[in-house]
Amino acid sequence: MSLKDKNVVVTGGSRGLGLGLVEALVGHGAKVTVVARGVEALEAAAARLGVATIAADVTDEAAAHRIVRDVRPDIPVLNAGTTPQMGRLDQLSWKEFSVAWETDVKAGLYWLQAALKLPLKPGSRVLVGSSGAAVTGSQMSGGYGGAKRMLWFMAKYANGVSQEQNLGIRFQAIVPRMMIPGTGVGDAAAGAYARAMGITPDAFVTRFGAPMPPRVFGDRVVSVLEDPQFADGIVFGLNGDDGVTVMEGAAA
Repeated sequence: MSLKDKNVVVTGGSRGLGLGLVEALVGHGAKVTVVARGVEALEAAAARLGVATIAADVTDEAAAHRIVRDVRPDIPVLNAGTTPQMGRLDQLSWKEFSVAWETDVKAGLYWLQAALKLPLKPGSRVLVGSSGAAVTGSQMSGGYGGAKRMLWFMAKYANGVSQEQNLGIRFQAIVPRMMIPGTGVGDAAAGAYARAMGITPDAFVTRFGAPMPPRVFGDRVVSVLEDPQFADGIVFGLNGDDGVTVMEGAAA
């Protein structure tokens, strides 16, 4: 799939991994709309990259349905998420433990439902941001790993609805397999684990291998969208050493 003139919405696209993806999409000729809460960051992205912007809370159900209806993207990318409260299991309140469920999962539900209920046109692809914590857990970040696994499941569930209703929409999960400095979640997690181990955050992050800064992450996601070998997969792992790997292919 060529991204030239494709209509793409990126939630959480004004900073961190989302901004790196927006840069890559613009570089490949896509028409990008960035959805985020911070007006200043949105204005900066619009001025530098020429993207359209919408200031909205991704957990606002009405906003999710309104934006999908009004923009009608070929490719929504559900990237927005909160930075989890870091701490041991015995140190977290339920509110702290469940923050990713109340933000990432809630937003995922509303945006996936919006894509299915409008519905988006046949051939659309919806990317759902997950995390390597969905694979191995993350004992210092409360319910974050479970929330990211739930988003992985939700992408699969949405595919099931699309197939049952003959909608022709493909839902795919993106799983960064490493902590990425320069992002809210990456910095918080690397700092927490490094302190627990008595090492520096940089020393901790090097354990994941070659770095994958936000723009490289964006290029990896673009390859998922443009390379025909990734057209039918469901779950993709991304890291600095291996690039893109298919973690779960389409059902036979």
